[in-house]
Amino acid sequence: MQMQVRRWKDVSRDEQQRFLKRSELDISNIQDSIQDILDKVRADGDTALRALTNKLDKVDLSSIPLRITDEEFAAAADALDPAVKEALDHAFDNVTRFHKGQVPAADTMMEIEPGIIVGERHTPIDSVGLYVPHGRGSFPSMVYMQSIPAKLAGVPRIVMVTPPGPDGRVDPAVLYAAAATGVDEVYRVGGPHAIAALAYGTETIARVDKIQGPGSMYVTAAKRLLVGTVDIGMPAGPSESIIIADRHADPYTVALDLIIEAEHGSDSSAILISTSEPVAEAVADILPDLIDEVEEPRKGFLQDVFGNYGGIFLAGDLYEAADIVNQFAPEHLQIRTSEPWATMRLIRNASEILLGSHIPFSIANYITGPNAILPTGGNARTYSALSVRDFIKYSSVVYLEPSGYDRVAGKVTTLADYEGFQTHAKAIRERNRSL
Repeated sequence: MQMQVRRWKDVSRDEQQRFLKRSELDISNIQDSIQDILDKVRADGDTALRALTNKLDKVDLSSIPLRITDEEFAAAADALDPAVKEALDHAFDNVTRFHKGQVPAADTMMEIEPGIIVGERHTPIDSVGLYVPHGRGSFPSMVYMQSIPAKLAGVPRIVMVTPPGPDGRVDPAVLYAAAATGVDEVYRVGGPHAIAALAYGTETIARVDKIQGPGSMYVTAAKRLLVGTVDIGMPAGPSESIIIADRHADPYTVALDLIIEAEHGSDSSAILISTSEPVAEAVADILPDLIDEVEEPRKGFLQDVFGNYGGIFLAGDLYEAADIVNQFAPEHLQIRTSEPWATMRLIRNASEILLGSHIPFSIANYITGPNAILPTGGNARTYSALSVRDFIKYSSVVYLEPSGYDRVAGKVTTLADYEGFQTHAKAIRERNRSL
């Protein structure tokens, strides 16, 4: 395949919008079928889960328990390559160390004026369901990126669902990560039917208060249809990345990094924005050979991405490059400029910002510590990376001493009368008579 380098300002407005919108999900075409799945699970529980897993995933669970057993966890740990265990353990340590800094201190209280004590009390969400995808590969990293902050937040019940393999088993690295990082329950079920089980509950899987984790378009559609039934967490859809590169960037490593997130699937997005035409042209020359070296099916994913939601664009300067990024609000951003820290100050909207030539997206995805589960589809404008805070809720706390009550009671009756709330004001007037 051939790669074309274009100036962003010369791209039509409609095509710019196509890139900015990327492949974010329009569920209208699948909404009815997904709703049917949700309804079946709600009505028939475990029976529906087994039937849908057989129909949709081609896995027969008729003689296999939905919940992973202790023996399976032990067998997974024994079967796992020691090198994989060591790499996972290293990642666990760094992710734990980073997220410990997000754990809030003790409840905060302050005297906002004499006699009025206010503050916040934080408590963990009672139960959370973590979705770990499997369709395009095995993702133990998606386990510990979710379970570690949930555990640090103090969530009492952490549940994980993940699609089983053809034999009904769950990937050993996924089970090892779940056991090592404090997941309480793991179930061999995936897809929209797993999301329905977490939202509604079945005979085996008790419902949860919040669902977190990325998944396929069908999983994402199920979550959207369940808004109001359960907290569906951060919007995490198809992978997307942008690299900003100036004339100092090495074209070969830029090309290597540009295809990292694109191999997640045909619906991913990967864009290079360069202020240097020679660098951009060099990357365009290198990319086809790099793509040809990748094995299927990921080679096909890369070809699809750069034929649809990927591209190489020239910007007039770093200000224009940053403006494009801020419009896009990408999941992953890598800055390959001579002064990356200065360039970063131009960025307002990005879920993750990687600085310099030694931090490919893959290293950040696995082991540096910050969370790799990130908002996509432009949601970096208002959402942040998954954190301990996503598993905590806050309650406002107010205590009034008599002096504090006396300071504000009259003003509150004035405001209540103005807004027409009779019982608001009466509670104060009658209380005053009895004091």
